[in-house]
Amino acid sequence: MMNGTIKKLSEDVEIYIFFKLPMKSIMRFKCVTKTWCNLIQSFSFINLHHNYTSSKKDEFILFKRSLKEQNVFTNPLSFLRTPNGDDDLDYITRDLEVPYLSTGYGSIFHQFNGQCHGLIVLTDYVNFVILNPATRNYRLLPKSPFVCHRGFYRAIGGVGFVYDAIQRTYKVVRISEISGEEPFNDPSVVDWIGEVYDFSVDSWRNLPFGEEEFPWPYNCPFAEMYYKGVFHWYAHRNLVAILCFDSSTEVFRIMQVPEMCSLYDEKVHCLTILDECLTFICYPDPRRVSSPVQEITDIWIMKEYNVNDSWIKKFTIRCPPIESPLAIWNDSLLLLQDKRGIVISYNLNSDKVEDYKLHGYPGSLRIIVYKESLMSIPKGSTQVENY
Repeated sequence: MMNGTIKKLSEDVEIYIFFKLPMKSIMRFKCVTKTWCNLIQSFSFINLHHNYTSSKKDEFILFKRSLKEQNVFTNPLSFLRTPNGDDDLDYITRDLEVPYLSTGYGSIFHQFNGQCHGLIVLTDYVNFVILNPATRNYRLLPKSPFVCHRGFYRAIGGVGFVYDAIQRTYKVVRISEISGEEPFNDPSVVDWIGEVYDFSVDSWRNLPFGEEEFPWPYNCPFAEMYYKGVFHWYAHRNLVAILCFDSSTEVFRIMQVPEMCSLYDEKVHCLTILDECLTFICYPDPRRVSSPVQEITDIWIMKEYNVNDSWIKKFTIRCPPIESPLAIWNDSLLLLQDKRGIVISYNLNSDKVEDYKLHGYPGSLRIIVYKESLMSIPKGSTQVENY
C-alpha cells in the first residue's frame, strides 16, 4: 500500500516538474527513459499539459513572412519571445521553412490560422499544412475533390481552422465564390461553395449555405479569429459584418459589428482578442490617400460574447501609416506591419512606437500569439512528418 502511494506520488511530482519546463526540455526527456517517453506521449499527460494554467510569460510569437531572392520566395517561420519582460523580441530557436507553400501568390497572401490546442494550419489556397510548431510535426492534407468547371472562375474568400468539442475532431473550412470567366462568363451566374475537411474521416465534403445571403469574407491579414468554438471572418456586402462558422453545428451566421463601423468609410477592419474579449479594430485603409479620418484607429471590444449591445470602444489611437495590424501581445502591445514590410509596435498604455528588426516582403507579414502544446497531428491518408 505504501509502495503504491509512493510510486503514485513520484509520478505526480515528475508531472509537476515537467509542467514547469520549456517544451524543448520536455522533448529531450523523452529520450532519458522508456517510462518518461511513454508518460510524455500519453494522451492524459498531453491533455493535462495543455490545460495547465500558465501566465502570459509562457506565450511566445510565431512570426511568418516571405523573403524574395532572385524572384524566388522562401517562407521562414520564426519563434520570438520578450526577454526579461521587456518590449523587445528575441529569437528563441532556429527558424522553420514552411513546407509545400511554394506558389508566389501564396507566399505573399497566404492564410495563417490557429491556434487550436497548439496546432495551426497554413495554406496558399492550393495546399493545406497542419503544423505543431512546438513538436515540429506537420502533415499535408489531401486535396479537395472539388473541380471548377470550364468557363468558371473560383475565388477563395475565407479559410478557417476549428475544433469540434462535441465530435472531438479538428476541421478546416473553406469558402469560395464561383463566377463566370471570359469568354464564357455570365454575370448572373454566381454561386457560393462551402467545404469542410473533417480530420475524423480524413476527407472533404460540401457545406450547405441555405437561402440566407451572407457577407463575403474580406481576405486581408488579421481579418479572421477562432474564439469560443466559432470561427469569425471580417466580411462585407452592403454592410460591414462578422461572418461566423460554428465548429459543431457547421452553421453559418452573421454577427453585427459596432454601429459606427458598419458603413464603408476610409477604414479597413480586423479581428483579435483583447482582455479575453472578441475585439474589432478599425484602421486606416493603406490604399487611400491620408486624411484626418484615416489617421485614427479605433479598437472595440465585445464585453459579452454574441451580444451586439455590449460593444464598447476601448481605445482611439493615432499610429504611423501602416499596411495592417498583426496581433495584440500581452494585452498592451499592438503589433503592426508598416508599408516597408517591417514590424513595429504601438504600446496601448504609453502610446510609445517602436521598430523591431523584423522584416519581410511587403504585405507578407503574419503573427500568431502562441502557447506551446504536445498535441499530436491527427493521422490520415497523408503521412505525419518531422522537421
